[in-house]
Parts: sequence; structure tokens; C-alpha cells
Amino acid sequence: MARKTARRKLALWAGAAAGALSLLGAEGTSAAPALKTTERTGPNIIVILFDDVALMDLGAYGGEARTLNIDALARRGALFTGYRTSPLCTPSRAMLLTGIDSHRAGAATIGEVLPPEHRDRPGYALRIQPEILTLAERLRGEGYRTLMAGKWHLGHGPGELPDGQGFDRSLAMDASGADNWAPKSYMPYYREAPWFEDGRPVRMPESFYSSDLLVDRLTRYIDESPAGQKPFFAYLALQAVHIPVQAPARFSDGYRGRFDAGWEALRDERVDKARRNGLLPKDAAVAGFSPNARDWEALSPEERRMAARSMEVYAGMIEAADSAIGRLIRRLEARGELGNTLFVITSDNGPEPSDPVHQRGMGLWMRLNGYAWREEGLGGPGSLNFIGREWAEALAAPGRRYKFYVSEGGLRAPLIVSGPGVAPGRRIDGLTFVTDVTPTLVDLAGARPAPEAPAMDGLSLRSVLAGGEGPVRGSETPLGIEVSGNAALYRGDYKIIRDMPPLGDGRWRLYDVVRDPGETRDLSAADPGRLKLMLADYAAYEARVGVAPVPEGYDMQRQLAANVLARQAPTLLAAAGIALLAMAGAGVLLWRRLRRGRAPP
Repeated sequence: MARKTARRKLALWAGAAAGALSLLGAEGTSAAPALKTTERTGPNIIVILFDDVALMDLGAYGGEARTLNIDALARRGALFTGYRTSPLCTPSRAMLLTGIDSHRAGAATIGEVLPPEHRDRPGYALRIQPEILTLAERLRGEGYRTLMAGKWHLGHGPGELPDGQGFDRSLAMDASGADNWAPKSYMPYYREAPWFEDGRPVRMPESFYSSDLLVDRLTRYIDESPAGQKPFFAYLALQAVHIPVQAPARFSDGYRGRFDAGWEALRDERVDKARRNGLLPKDAAVAGFSPNARDWEALSPEERRMAARSMEVYAGMIEAADSAIGRLIRRLEARGELGNTLFVITSDNGPEPSDPVHQRGMGLWMRLNGYAWREEGLGGPGSLNFIGREWAEALAAPGRRYKFYVSEGGLRAPLIVSGPGVAPGRRIDGLTFVTDVTPTLVDLAGARPAPEAPAMDGLSLRSVLAGGEGPVRGSETPLGIEVSGNAALYRGDYKIIRDMPPLGDGRWRLYDVVRDPGETRDLSAADPGRLKLMLADYAAYEARVGVAPVPEGYDMQRQLAANVLARQAPTLLAAAGIALLAMAGAGVLLWRRLRRGRAPP
């Protein structure tokens, strides 16, 4: 920890010194005022990260949920249509908060699916590495107050939680997810839902709703300082719409009947909207459902009602989050700070396909942990709701597949930027990436460079946000992505992709994702030269960032099951031991009774 702190202080001091020296005149005139970092007057910055929200889920992109507050920000700012992220939460969050590739940052995947061969390897520590500066640290060095509320999942021990990563105040849930109504785990991998405030375990209320709780806490942190005294950076990491998909009934009930036509109809509807709003070329094909997807009409009436209600809750959860965001916006307006606040709204990856309820052993675990899965009360307290694979494929339209995979459905996500320095009504179609967020915000805040810190991989979007023309990346600039063996690389209009089992086969394919964003036409055979060139680009990317090859036969879902079992082994062994002792005790009592029964009178 001391080494980490010292390195970061050195990097920030060097940045400040470089900034001061750049202001020295030819005669060496002192530029001391530049060192008074607490007097910086940059904009307030709020980064709002949804969890597992698809490209078209928000109203501004054509989604079904009512997101009036977010849509208003989009109209006043920039809406990105070519933004990509990683297909998994921890790598995306590491890149979002550092501007550095997830392997270089130290969080290449999540612990839930980590194979034993990758443990303790460089890049796979699953925490931000000591030499890496976070956005919070960079902005705190410029006089910003730094605040956070929500899911963390970027390290677990002392110095690895938000308070050790540059945040002055934080309420952090240190897991991949948790119940939205109570402080409890949502899956057997976690024995509890660990919440921390400012790095210390905190007792949560017995009942709450996550979006309201997180916005209320963030608002409280903002209100701890008078308006206009110091700029603030606030990171709101929502649980919406991660499993368990839960929402107050007053929001979910507003979508009664909306999804009764099923997932095929919803995907068709989104594809039509995508053509109309320019997310999909008018003559481009789209992929169908996976071969093992269920036919909506083949479901029983009860199954269809349950599935439709799960999506009503999903839309309600997004609307509930938007409602909470609206309260935050109104509070900033009351403080007189809304006009000087920059908003970034995005998602960590594509939609979640998992069905936790029907996994082996989950029935017993749910009963022991106060969960049920039934239509009555679905999405309310004690409900372990999910949407499943078919709805996820529908939501990912016009992309293919979903979270976990590097197909467009897993990577293409919404991004809205609104506020000072952003031209209103902008639509930005060029390829942008999650690592671009931190350098953009550092640039917009007027922060000075930190030359002793590792260089950021992302690019500043300041020019295009202000109305500048031209692509963000040149056609010859490759952009690589890898998570748990699933890998992709973009170069100009083209993308190579390798999806691993269980859905993929590990083969590389080539697509023109500008004209074919649905990834329906593999160009590998037609353009082998381009494929070879881009494979060489990917090999260089792997070597540069330190990608570790996955073990032979690796399967993400099987690894998750194995890791859950390993985490639960001590509890299971203890329970088995108690059961054996109880059985032994009962046997002894029975034996004594039998002996007494045979004794002579």
C-alpha cells in the first residue's frame, strides 16, 4: 500500500511540476499560481454506469423503457452509436476508470470465471494495479472532490476499495451483484453482500431499493460541500439491470402487456427501429436467434406469462433508475450547479443471458436465502428474477449474441455525454471505446498530465464532442479486446472475432461491421489478406498488454460452476461435519436405549 501511494503521489507531483514548467517564460518567470490545485474551476463530472443495459434499452436509442431524464440529457448533448466496451463488468469498469486496457490495469476478467492457471498472473490480479492512476486520483489532484456510490468489483482488500483508489467518499458494494431490496447475496458464490462506506464495513438498512439508495447517498455526499466551492467528480454505478432484475411494482406495472408478443417480436421491432434511426443500414441483414433458443409459441401460457412479466420488471427497473437520476438532476438544479455539470451515461456490457434459478442446487439455496421465483410479486422483495437467453438476444438487436461474448451484442453499448464542452444534438457514429472516457474527462477538466504514470490507451473525445468533424480513430489504428479467451480486433470498418465455447467454436472470423453490424457475412475466405493483417495486429495487442491464453477446454460456464463449488466447499464441509456429528450422536443415544431395553429387570 505504501509503495502504491508513493508511486501515485510521485506521478501526480510530476504532472503538476510539468504543468508549472510549461508556463515558465523564456526568462524563467515563476508560475506559482498554477500549483494551487485546489482553485481549479473545471466542470462537475457525473459518470452513471448501468449494469448489463443493451445498446437500445434507453429511450434515446429507441428502447421500450421510459427514460425521460436520460433522454433530455441526450437531446442537450451527444449520443454515440459506435461506442464499444468489453463483454464483462470488471474489465469494463477498470478501463472506464483508468483509460488503460484491462490487462494492463490488472483486471482482465472476473473472479467468478477465473481458471486456476491465471491466478496471480500479471493482469489477472482482479484489482487495479498500484502504478495505475484512476480518474478519481487524477481529478483529486486537480482539486476535485471525488465521490462514489454503487457496485465496485475492482478489488476487495485494504487499499483496493474506492477509498484506496482516489475517492474521498464512497458507498461500495464489493461483489458482482446483490439483491436490490435487502443487503444479501444473489448467488452462492457470495455468502453475503459486502457493503463498505469509505473502506469500512457498513451496516445497511434492513430494506431499501438500490437505485434510490445509491442516488440518495451520492446526493448526500454532494451536499457535504457548499455549491461552487470545489468541483466534484461523482461515479454512480447502478445495479440496474443486473440479476436479480427487481423493481417497484409501480414502475413494472406500467409495462403490463408490452412484451406479450414474445422475444421474436421484440427483436423484429428493435431491428426495424434500428434501421429507422440509423443504428443499422437499411439493407443490412441481421442474425437470427441461436439454434437452441426456445420458440415463444411453443411455451405454455404460464411460461409465456412468466417470461413477459420478467421483461416488464426489466423495463420497470430501467425506468426506476431514470426516476432516481431525475432526483439527482433536480438537486443539482436547486444547488445552482446543473449548468456546470458534465454527465456521462453508459453501460458496462451487453444484456445478461444467464438463468440462475434453474441451475443445479439453486432451489435449496434460494429457500435457505429467502428467494422465490413465481409470477406473483416477481421483481419485488425476495424475488430472484432474470430475463434469460432469448430476451437477451432480442435486446441485443441489431447485434448478435450478448454479454460474455465479443460479438456486437456483447460489446456495443449506449454512451451519452451532455454538459459543458459538448455541442447539443450531436450524434457521433465513429468507433469509440471504453478507454476513451477517462482521457476525455481528464481533458475536459483541464487536468495536467502525469508523465510518471503509465500512459493511457484511450483517446480524448473532446474535439468531436465540441462539434469537430472526422473519425475518432484512423482507419489504420487497430483496437483489441480480450476477455476469458473471447477476443476481437477492430481496424477501420472491419472486425475480427473469436468467440469461445459454449456458443462459439474458437475460430477467427472477419466482418465488415459498418455495412454488416449484425455479423452475418464472414469475409475470411473472400479477404484472406485482410484477415492475416488483422491477426498480426491482434498478436501484437496480446503481446503488448499481456493476454494469458486460456487453458485447453476452458468453458466459462463450467468454470463458474467449479469456482462456486470451491467457494462453498468450507461451508458444505462444515455442514456435512455437523450432520455427521448429529447422526453419530443420534446413533449413540439409540444404542444406549437399546442396551437399556435388553438389560435384565
